[in-house]
Amino acid sequence: MTNNRIDENDMITAKEIMSEFNVSYQIVNHYTNFGLLPVIIKKANIRYYDRSTIKNRLKFRELMQQGYSLSLIRKKLMEEANTENFANSPESIIASDSQTPS
Repeated sequence: MTNNRIDENDMITAKEIMSEFNVSYQIVNHYTNFGLLPVIIKKANIRYYDRSTIKNRLKFRELMQQGYSLSLIRKKLMEEANTENFANSPESIIASDSQTPS
C-alpha cells in the first residue's frame, strides 16, 4: 500500500454512515452534494468516505440544530481543513465568527 492511499478499513460507505451515525440516506446525500462529506472513491455505485473525516464532520450536526446555516458550517469546516486544525469542537468553529444565526 502506498502512503497516499487510504486503507480499506479506514473507509465507510453511505449505508454504514446511516447506521453508525443515525442519519437518513437523504441526509448523507444532501451533505455529500453540499460538500460537507467528501467521497474518497466510488466503486460500482457505492461511495466510500474516509471514516475519521466523517466522524469529525458529523459532530457538527448540532450546529444546525442551534440554527447555523449549512453554508456557514461548510465555510468554517473548509477553513479548519485548510489550517489542518480540524478536530476542534463545534463551539470553537463558531467562536471565531461573530455572526449569529438568523
